[in-house]
Parts: sequence; C-alpha cells; structure tokens
Amino acid sequence: MAGEQHRVASLCQAQPAELHLDGVWHPAAVLGWRHDGAGRCRVRVRVDVAGAPRVVWAPVELLRLPLPGVAPVHRSAAPVPRPRPGVDAGRWSPGRDAAPGRRPETWREDHPHDALLDPSEYELQALRLQVELLKLQRWAGATGQRVAVVLEGHEAAGTDGLVRVVAEHLDPRRTRVVAPGDASAPVRLSLAALPAAGELVLFDRSWYGRPAVETGTVGDLRAVAAAERLLVAGGLRLVKVWLSVTRGEQRTRLALRRDGYRLTAADLAVLDRWDAHTAAGETVLAATPTPPWTAVRANDEPRARLEAVRHVLSVLPYDGRRDDVVGTPDPLLVRPAPVAVPA
Repeated sequence: MAGEQHRVASLCQAQPAELHLDGVWHPAAVLGWRHDGAGRCRVRVRVDVAGAPRVVWAPVELLRLPLPGVAPVHRSAAPVPRPRPGVDAGRWSPGRDAAPGRRPETWREDHPHDALLDPSEYELQALRLQVELLKLQRWAGATGQRVAVVLEGHEAAGTDGLVRVVAEHLDPRRTRVVAPGDASAPVRLSLAALPAAGELVLFDRSWYGRPAVETGTVGDLRAVAAAERLLVAGGLRLVKVWLSVTRGEQRTRLALRRDGYRLTAADLAVLDRWDAHTAAGETVLAATPTPPWTAVRANDEPRARLEAVRHVLSVLPYDGRRDDVVGTPDPLLVRPAPVAVPA
C-alpha cells in the first residue's frame, strides 16, 4: 500500500551524525526517517551546505552515526559499500579489498605506472592542454574544418570525464556533445549529428549506437566502416579513441557510483557480460580500422584524460600548436588499434 511505503517518523530530539556529500563528511543532525518500501529507508537530515542549513532526505548508506561515547570525526572519505545478503553473494564488493574509507587499488591491474597522477600536476597539465584546445577550435572555425572525435570503450571507462575536460572552456556555439540515445536502436552511423564547417563534435559512446560495441554486429560494422572512409575522403577530420579499463577497476567504479554506493541490477548485468563486451569491442576495433583507432589504458582516469587529449591534439594540424605543451602521448598508455583490449 502506498501509505505503508511512505510512513514518516520524526525524532523528539535531533541526533548528531555525519552525512557524505560531494566526497566529504559533513556534520549533520538526524530529524527522522521514512520507509520507501521494498526494505528501503531514507533519513531526514539537517546539514550545512555552502554555509547554509538545509534539510534533505538522504539514503541510509550516506549516513554515519557516532559510536556511543565517541565524538564523530569529520573527514573526507568515501563510505565503503556493503554487500547485500542474497544479492551480492559471491560477487565482488569494494569492502572486501579496502580498509574503511579507502578505495581498493584495482587501478594497479595491468597499469604501467607505480603511482596515480598527482592532482596538482593533473590540474596544471589539463589547463595547458585546454589552451591548445582553444587554438584547435579557432583553427577549425577559421578554416571551416569539420572535426569529429569518437569516444568509445568499456562501461565506466571515463568517457564522460574526458568530454568534460575537452569541452570545459570551448565555445559552446561551435562545440557539441552527442550522447548515447536508445540502447536498443539499430546499429547505424550518426550521420545527422555530423559536424558542420568550423564545428567540433564529441561523440560520447554514440557514434555507432550501443548494440555495436556490446554485440560486435559485424555486418552493420562493415557498412559503418565504408561510410567512415567516404566521410574522411570528403574532408571530415575523424579521430577515434577507445578507453579501456580492467575488469577489477570497472567493478570498483561501478560500485562507487553515487546511487547508493552499491552495485545496482544494471551494474551487475554489465559485470556479468564483461567477456562478451570485451570481445565485441575487439570486433569493433578490427572492423573499423580506417581511420585508425587509438586505445588508451584508463585505469588511472586523470592520466588517461590527459593522454587522450594529447593524442587528439597531436593528430590534428591546427595552427599555433606548442609541441612542448602537447608533447607525445605516453606510449605505455596510448597505442594504435586494433589490438586486444586489456581484460
């Protein structure tokens, strides 16, 4: 019954707690809770956000109550997901490999570097490369170039973050992002979304449609490959990047998503089809080699973003490029495709 599913209980006296928002634990006060049905509960919490008090309904997983007689410790830390009895049994959970408040180091799998990229170094390099992206956009506008950047890869490989870095400071009137549409749509090239003269279009896992990279439909991919060759011959600047993560790192990223900090049914379906999706990806890389794909190891996501941007800048002949800034993509992370995608 609907009434049963939304019963609200209020506490006579607010109880101290901590609420996890935007990667940080904030002091909070629990005011009550409500039952949403199917064994799920939300808590009514008062918390200061940006200096202003707010009352929000938060999932229980984002709440931390102090132990009796122990003052709460406010620090930046992500809550560790807990496996659901009968649902996640036998499946991976970050809590098995990580101490409380620590992310499991699955990024080390098949990764050539010993340490993650320092955040301050990432910010500096990203800003310098974004200046080069502005030069690229100005060149495309002045010369009427049509530039399309195709981003594909594993689920949770980091294409969204890469798109944000590329488009952050570009003129939105001459930059478009084409995101995935209907996942059940037939495999076909997104011809309607092609860039106009002087425009840069980022295809975020949307160039072929999801069925192509999840099933490796060879017949449709042959037609797409022929269309790509014609488009390039007609003057389209087409750059194709494949971001790959290892199986363990994908599991970590899916488990740490904000929707409850646990694996959802959709996430579990992705994990269960890892081998099939990887094989389909290899088929895509092999079936559409012109123009060539470039594969980027993306277990260290910030480093992979920089190297992917570096690759895009290095293959487009825009005016005013500073080779000391763009440099050469890291050969340990960036390599030509078709290749076997790391599993």
